[in-house]
Amino acid sequence: MRPILECQRLTKKYGSFFALSNVTFSLERGQIVGLLGPNGSGKTTLIKLANGLLNPTDGHIMINGLAPGTATKKIVSYLPDRSFFNEYMRVKDMLAYYADFYRNFSMERAAKMLDTLEIDRSKRLSALSKGAKEKVQLVLVMSRDADLYILDEPIGGVDPAARDYILQTILTNYSDNATVLISTHLISDIENVLDRVLFLQNGQLTLNATADEIRTQYGKSVDALFREVFKC
Repeated sequence: MRPILECQRLTKKYGSFFALSNVTFSLERGQIVGLLGPNGSGKTTLIKLANGLLNPTDGHIMINGLAPGTATKKIVSYLPDRSFFNEYMRVKDMLAYYADFYRNFSMERAAKMLDTLEIDRSKRLSALSKGAKEKVQLVLVMSRDADLYILDEPIGGVDPAARDYILQTILTNYSDNATVLISTHLISDIENVLDRVLFLQNGQLTLNATADEIRTQYGKSVDALFREVFKC
């Protein structure tokens, strides 16, 4: 079975600035992968390339052997780092939208998660707190039976008490045949669920290792190594 995500010499250039430069790696199925790096390291650029929102300047990016496009959107479930719905939509309308648009969307799964979070489906998005909005978007994304979930800062705007539930939601709603790619700054909060870690710095891949390899080789947690490498 071929990797779910492959990058070969992936490069994205804006004028003379390289957002990504010669990035090469592949991700197998059945993993939770942390995409880590400081602001401006190229994380969002990589995510947008994987979702077909940008085109590479050079190199290739493949989703299950296909260039990002209409076919890959059927198997990729993407959570951007900002709201992507009209503020006047009701939660139930968002559910209906996803159910109509994606054949792999589970209304039952989404309803169960919203009930657990005590989010009123009749409310408009504008009436929800920032944290509640992000929870709703995560519920929609994780209610699809996708092959690749790409989550850009999924726990950045929620309170610490909700983070455990969100991580549990991620863990319990993807199959062994799927992969989750998470970009976040809150490494200590997600470290325990990570199988693999990618470090990006100045548009280049500086580390690609399993979490266990990091702990064994460096004698440090992923969070401690990140702070040492990026001086934060």
